[in-house]
Amino acid sequence: METGSNEKERAFWNGAGGETWVRSQAQLDAMLAPLLDALLDGAALTAGERVLDLGCGCGASSLGAAAQGARVLGLDFSAPMIAQAQARASAAALPARFLCADATEATFPEPFDALISRFGGMFFAEPVLAYAHLRSALVSGGRLCMLVWQAPKHNPWMSVVGQAVAPFLPKGDGPAPDPRTPGPFAFAGAGYVTSVLEEAGWTDVGLTSVKRDLHLADSMEEALSLQSQVGPLARVLRELEAGPREQALSAAREALAPHFTEHGLHLGAACHLVSARAA
Repeated sequence: METGSNEKERAFWNGAGGETWVRSQAQLDAMLAPLLDALLDGAALTAGERVLDLGCGCGASSLGAAAQGARVLGLDFSAPMIAQAQARASAAALPARFLCADATEATFPEPFDALISRFGGMFFAEPVLAYAHLRSALVSGGRLCMLVWQAPKHNPWMSVVGQAVAPFLPKGDGPAPDPRTPGPFAFAGAGYVTSVLEEAGWTDVGLTSVKRDLHLADSMEEALSLQSQVGPLARVLRELEAGPREQALSAAREALAPHFTEHGLHLGAACHLVSARAA
């Protein structure tokens, strides 16, 4: 398989992207916990099963599966995130193992019974090739269970701020970007992710909508700190100079303020829980 097709994503997640997620790991894991619970419930892992965790990041899903008795290998091509995952597994005395490699070309010592992923499966430049390779890593009849984001409009936890800061981004003159470009929302279209998996040789592909309210923060400062690290506001802050950055932060603050209650900031999230079988 081509080894250079994911170079842009590899560079990002081994640089600023991976370092940001390591810094924000505890806050992000707490926020995404309801969705991880939905993934693990859907995967229905049993003790002793061999599980590949695709795009494991800082290891939350790998550790969750290992705590259920599965024999987990977490796979990610972000070296800083894999290092964080290994440190967490060691501190928790959980037997999860980790491999820093590109899923389009990784080799494995034994076949897996299941593949899981918490938002780690949408970043392939050539997704059909990637998922054909991953299918070959499972036993016949092995199952896939992964979470992918639905469209931004169904995810207020990102879109509330995204819409508020969009006017601060430069307007492009070219065509609108392809929504299937590798990134968080590449699999937002149910028909597209289904077609990718079926073309890659998976069977019994099914999607279930998963919606949860996420607790983003207890205070505005905490909320802006998180949004400044990940999501649309983070992009705006990277690309703007000081004056416009402050204006964008003010716009984000104003957009979030009406959503705070005495219990903090809660906003909705929507995902597809994707299931399939390895032929």
